[in-house]
Amino acid sequence: MSDSLLARVLTDLAAESDDLDGTVRDLPDAEFDRPTPAPGWTIAHQIAHLTWTDVIAHTAVTDPDAFLAQLASVARAGRFESYVDRTAESYLAPPPALLARWRVRRADLATALMETTASRVVWFGTTMSPVSMGTARLMETWAHGQDVADALGVERAFTPRLRHIAHLGYRTLGHGFAAHGRPAPTADVRVELSTPDGDMWTFGAEDAVDRLEGPALDFCLLVTQRRHPEDLSLKTSGPVATEWLEVAQAFAGPPGGKRLPL
Repeated sequence: MSDSLLARVLTDLAAESDDLDGTVRDLPDAEFDRPTPAPGWTIAHQIAHLTWTDVIAHTAVTDPDAFLAQLASVARAGRFESYVDRTAESYLAPPPALLARWRVRRADLATALMETTASRVVWFGTTMSPVSMGTARLMETWAHGQDVADALGVERAFTPRLRHIAHLGYRTLGHGFAAHGRPAPTADVRVELSTPDGDMWTFGAEDAVDRLEGPALDFCLLVTQRRHPEDLSLKTSGPVATEWLEVAQAFAGPPGGKRLPL
């Protein structure tokens, strides 16, 4: 992948982070204790989790042996979900310090990704290119930003940055099935997503039997598990596409807690 593509992804990641930062930076300190849709997580937990993930991603980029040692420790414990909760707790701090640390750590990661000469970066259960790592960080920042927006009752504007998440959602089709203990499909799915400005984002073979279509925003909400499929305007045809609605997952690790229908 070219440096120019990585630079574009990191520019969009910075913009996504700034968008969430702008949502929370002027909140009264007490608002950081507001519950979000993630059980047991407040707005502060969401920011703390993003900070920790930036830190562990930085370790993966700059010191893969140290990252793999941490990964082995987690695997021995066998409690990945509680590990995620514990790390979020460990990064909690009063809001000014919490935000200051997040800003530093996300900038550190962007610098590390831009400077790395590695073609692949180790991660939880996989490896990825620096571009994919940046895309994954954008996806997670947007997804946790959605949790914060939902907690505050804020309506977020659609942005072209969602194309990164939509593409990642398509590329992780097989991962979603595997994460749910199901065989990865061999059939391709044609994905056609409409945007508010009239564009159409398409992925997959045009002649694929299985098809998924609908608003790009809804697809991003699906693959980040921020909405139940029943609450989305996504249409499918074919068995693989239809089953995909149940297992779509663009993030690494085991399946998260699914949202209930609104």
